[in-house]
Amino acid sequence: MTLEADVLAAYPAEVPIPAGAVADALAAANAKTPRVLVVLDDDPTGTQSVADLPVLTRWEASDFTWAFEHIARSGCSPAVYVLTNSRSLDPAEAAVRSEEVVRNALAAAGSLEKLRLGFVSRSDSTLRGHYPLEPDVIAATVADATGEKTDGVVLVPAFPDAGRVTIGGVHYMRGTGDAAGTLTRVSATEFAKDATFGFTTSVMPAYVEEKSHGRFAADSVIVLDLNIIRAGAAASDPVDGAQISANAIADAIEAATNSTPIVADIVTENDLRALSLGLEEAERRGKKLLYRVGPPFGRARIGQEIRTELSGAEAYAGNTPSEAGGLIVVGSHVGVTTRQLKALTEQHSSARIVEIDVEKLLAAETAAAADAYLDQTVETVVEALRGGDVIVHTSRLLIKTDDPAESLRIARTVSAAVVAVVNRTLKTFPPRFVIAKGGITSSDVAAHGLEIRHAIVRGPMLPGIVSLWEPVDGPAKGIPYIVFAGNVGDDQSLADVTRKLSSTF
Repeated sequence: MTLEADVLAAYPAEVPIPAGAVADALAAANAKTPRVLVVLDDDPTGTQSVADLPVLTRWEASDFTWAFEHIARSGCSPAVYVLTNSRSLDPAEAAVRSEEVVRNALAAAGSLEKLRLGFVSRSDSTLRGHYPLEPDVIAATVADATGEKTDGVVLVPAFPDAGRVTIGGVHYMRGTGDAAGTLTRVSATEFAKDATFGFTTSVMPAYVEEKSHGRFAADSVIVLDLNIIRAGAAASDPVDGAQISANAIADAIEAATNSTPIVADIVTENDLRALSLGLEEAERRGKKLLYRVGPPFGRARIGQEIRTELSGAEAYAGNTPSEAGGLIVVGSHVGVTTRQLKALTEQHSSARIVEIDVEKLLAAETAAAADAYLDQTVETVVEALRGGDVIVHTSRLLIKTDDPAESLRIARTVSAAVVAVVNRTLKTFPPRFVIAKGGITSSDVAAHGLEIRHAIVRGPMLPGIVSLWEPVDGPAKGIPYIVFAGNVGDDQSLADVTRKLSSTF
């Protein structure tokens, strides 16, 4: 591990930039032709850093029309999140889905007067996902549909709220507890050993070379290090400092062409805002950019303030809470999730715990046998909801395989079981609230378990992390839905969120 203070000592201090400065720059750029950012979110946890934006789990042109009209009508920030769930797909399926989303978004925008689109590929802050496939497909689809070629793909995996920062082109995870103040390279964490999306380096240019199989050499990657992001640090006036940084960033990007990878150092929200101003300046000069980013980039790019965490009362605002218990669904197997589950079950003594036995499910000889097992599970859950909260989790033994395709198949089988339990429970006895823990889990629960098609993300349940969606249609309308990434928060976070929403905890 490395001390963060020692690493940062080589760089200037951050440039103080209010969110309003980014919003003003965006408003000026959008004065004649409004632009909406379409965020292809490879699991729904990308929404945890934003507030009051539309979310889609389907992507027909009509869905985009609903979102664009909501933005125009409500006056919310100009962005829409599209839940592609592509991290649960194989590469061919992920490519098809990305192309569908982009083509349908462009078609919907084309039917409206004076609306242009920007595209963001939102992915994991610990570097897992279909890269460079997804930005490649977005760029190719935009070029085919509009003739517009992409000059650069900006990589911003940092997520300071969750302890992921990039310094000197190296991506780190911050330590917590006794290790606070330290940095560990992400390649030395459990996330780098992911069965499907593993990687060997935290040096971002080398990561780009590794994942592109040499198509982009490490030395061809443009690195916007903190010397560039914070170029205006010495200015006496913060406005001047912000402009100096913006110009330095745009100057550094000037050479980008043909989807050149561009890596950005980020440690603070001010760094994200400085980057956003620089990207806006680069685009004003004519650069065509796509973005491959972690969750907080979208917030900074559209000039949103950091939303304070929602209270329990705010979570139910406008709706009457059910008398039923709440449903907490845990599918993720990363270490922090298992620790959070342990803390919740120890503290929430009145909650009923129901385990989905993955080994039993996979060993079922027929689909009917697996279905019967799930029916029994639903009966147990529904009965327990009548008296209080229910924690449904998959068995903690992670079944591993060296075959990435087989790993995905197992993950899909387990996720389908979780979805079936949630959906049958919803149709039988709707819960007071639903929390889904894990990226793929929360995606499948939203789109299929709760049958959400359109939702509004209202804000975070904890500072900077864990988003609350308000479903606006379907059988889950009015039920607060909490999207909780598997790899964020401390050991108490799941218990803290549950306590806010529960009537029995």
